[in-house]
Amino acid sequence: MKMLLLRYLTAFICAVFIITGAVSGEDKAVGQTVSFRPDKIVTPVSSIIWKHRSSTGSVVKAIEWDTEDGVTIPNQRFKGITTLDNKTGEITITKLTVEHSGVYTIDINSKEQEQRITLNVMERVPKPKMTIEVSSNPDVAYLRCVYNQTIIWKSSSGETLEGKKNHELGEFITVENTRNPEKFYTCTLKNAVSEEISDPVTEREIFGTESNAGMIVGILIAVLLVIAVICILVYLIRQPVHESVNNICPCIPNFFGALDCLLKKTDGEPKNSAPNEVAAPLNATANASP
Repeated sequence: MKMLLLRYLTAFICAVFIITGAVSGEDKAVGQTVSFRPDKIVTPVSSIIWKHRSSTGSVVKAIEWDTEDGVTIPNQRFKGITTLDNKTGEITITKLTVEHSGVYTIDINSKEQEQRITLNVMERVPKPKMTIEVSSNPDVAYLRCVYNQTIIWKSSSGETLEGKKNHELGEFITVENTRNPEKFYTCTLKNAVSEEISDPVTEREIFGTESNAGMIVGILIAVLLVIAVICILVYLIRQPVHESVNNICPCIPNFFGALDCLLKKTDGEPKNSAPNEVAAPLNATANASP
């Protein structure tokens, strides 16, 4: 809020100066360097004063020079970061802060020049982080990006998406599940001096692993088929295996019949017994009775 108010006040001051003289402007990020020089300089030069009008309207001397005292920096805000070339009149300010925003004017030989230069110093945008919000529909979700200036939404196809605003700071987009786990979305924050892009968020992250279920089922089926082929080859090629199966399930003409027989044996299906083999022990018991 403070930054926004600062920008509005700076813009207002610039509008006032447009009426009284030529105005040029620059946008800079905090920590950068800026240089201004007068449109023209008439020699001989005996004094130069650069003045700064802040967003609050206060005017201070940023730096001054004259033939008697040399360079003087009367204001603490500009000490250690401001230099002046007395031949060209150029002022250079390093390590800029937001407080250096405002309008700069120059006096040459005690006469104020018409030139006005507006400087807008702003913070770089942070790297955005998207948040995922679920909905009652499992195939619909919302991506939210929080920022108070320009927000740019894009999908992995390069398409620019339209964000929607609500009562909270920032924007959101509605995402529908396309069953493409690699499809992703990004959020970009941008101002006049910087731009940052969020890490991409994929459909896999938004909707979980459901969209990958088909691939998993396909892999499982492929593995089972490979195992089945190996078993068939072992049965057909390895003679000892073939003979062992034939001893347990004789007279079975093919592999699948033998497999069915083995499964039934494993499940405990009773083996076929000859009637006389069952009756013999009973007759023997009867003959042994007195």
